[in-house]
Amino acid sequence: MGILSGNPKDQPLHYGEVMAIWTNVATNNGLIAAYQTFFNHTGDKDLAKIIEDAIQCCKEENEQLEIILKVNGIALPPAPPERPNAKLEDIPAGARFNDPEISAALSRDMVSGLLACSEAIGMSIREDIGMMFAQFHMKKEQLGAKLLKLSKEKGWLILPPLHVDYPEA
Repeated sequence: MGILSGNPKDQPLHYGEVMAIWTNVATNNGLIAAYQTFFNHTGDKDLAKIIEDAIQCCKEENEQLEIILKVNGIALPPAPPERPNAKLEDIPAGARFNDPEISAALSRDMVSGLLACSEAIGMSIREDIGMMFAQFHMKKEQLGAKLLKLSKEKGWLILPPLHVDYPEA
């Protein structure tokens, strides 16, 4: 039997796993507050649904991650307070995030989340931790795909230069 054989949950976390878990919780705490604010600013019902899904995703991840931190005696990162609901009409037009800006911010966050999950998967030596981050990765892929489709449909996607002219050989 190897040094770390048996039930992975009985094995200690290494510092990289601890940092990945703690950082994910801290990041999700900030994203929840930001997405609650975005929800107040969006006028698009389809985008609002994706925002709600993203908030739920962050909360579900944190439920799992906080248990691991607590079991291992690691203090939880601070979390900002929940944002109150507001009516879009009550936010001055010049102070609002617009829907394309919200969509772009969510897309950026999905990409960052995918990279963070991939890094956590790669560094994990506890199989349960690696698999947990793989599940988070898959959920972010699904949300990102919904967001990409919506951004294309609504005309919010800012295209990079497309390579359509090929030089003759």
